[in-house]
Amino acid sequence: MRLLTTILVALTAWPLMASGAERLQTSAGPVLVEQRVGGLSQPWAIGFLPDGGQLITLRDGGLVLVRDGAATPVEGVPQVLADGQGGLLDLVVARDFATSREVFLSYAKPMARGAGTALAAARLSADGRRLEDLRVLFEMSAGSRRTQHYGSRIVEAPDGTLFLTIGDRGDRGRAQDLGVHNGKVVRVTRSGAVPGDNPSLSGAQPEIWSYGHRNPQGAALDERGRLWTVEHGARGGDEINRPEAGRNYGWPIISYGRHYSGLRIGEGTAKAGMEQPAHYWDPSIAPSGMMIYSGRLFPEWRGDIFVGSLKFDMISRLDREGERVREAERLFQDKFQRIRDVREAPDGSIWFLSVVDGAAYRITPAPAS
Repeated sequence: MRLLTTILVALTAWPLMASGAERLQTSAGPVLVEQRVGGLSQPWAIGFLPDGGQLITLRDGGLVLVRDGAATPVEGVPQVLADGQGGLLDLVVARDFATSREVFLSYAKPMARGAGTALAAARLSADGRRLEDLRVLFEMSAGSRRTQHYGSRIVEAPDGTLFLTIGDRGDRGRAQDLGVHNGKVVRVTRSGAVPGDNPSLSGAQPEIWSYGHRNPQGAALDERGRLWTVEHGARGGDEINRPEAGRNYGWPIISYGRHYSGLRIGEGTAKAGMEQPAHYWDPSIAPSGMMIYSGRLFPEWRGDIFVGSLKFDMISRLDREGERVREAERLFQDKFQRIRDVREAPDGSIWFLSVVDGAAYRITPAPAS
């Protein structure tokens, strides 16, 4: 259990000289991919501030503010269990940040029996150097000593409620157990209360929105305000889903993958009462961050889903026509290693984080030659 206090102190006033942009070809024409931030240790998520700055979480427990060509550490982050896949994970800048200065964080929270996925809110100080009034909005019903499958993506819904994805924590049977939060998407209000219109499921934890998920590490809203997620399968069977209230997404009873041993998972690929994925990958791409693009700078990509791949070092672009989704393009394959997060900035540029490079990159249209 540790925070990156000493490392972050060394980052104070760290210069962020942008590297030369690389011109790469895509289906939308040539783009410029430019490293905007370097020297990051295990970056996990990026959020954009109204003044043009960025906040970046580091899995080992640090939070960095990037502004005016320099990065500074942000103090006051919650204590995390930085072990295995756990640590300081997702970050979302509140839609009303200009007035509230609130941000939302997900993390592996130390608990009596190991750790569990938690969601917190805090205010960023006026100088950007500290989180204030940190409060836990939600934490799992029970911790685990296992160190995988925290899920942890946050989405602020149009009505102001908060979705949080949670993995099965390596205990796959619990994804079907409504008495625990493992393998669920949960929904809470901004104060941490249970929304009155959450689904009513017999014997369920009241925060549960949907269940039967393995490890959803990406989530986004579409243009209609509907939630989409992407989750890791085992050996194959990574899924894109559109979680709806009270629905069961099948893990570990149905799956398009196999156990790492090669053995069959559950009962097959379909079962009455369980939802089918909108798309699945086999072999697995190890998906992480997810974005649904507005089309602001790249009209050709309006409404498309972008998913970072930790395994194949690329961004998967998927066409979406209604409920039908298909992979249409693999961007920048083998150029950038272990892509963890993909986000759209307020100006329509696309940003992504590379874990191995320890960097944040920005994609913009290339000027005409």
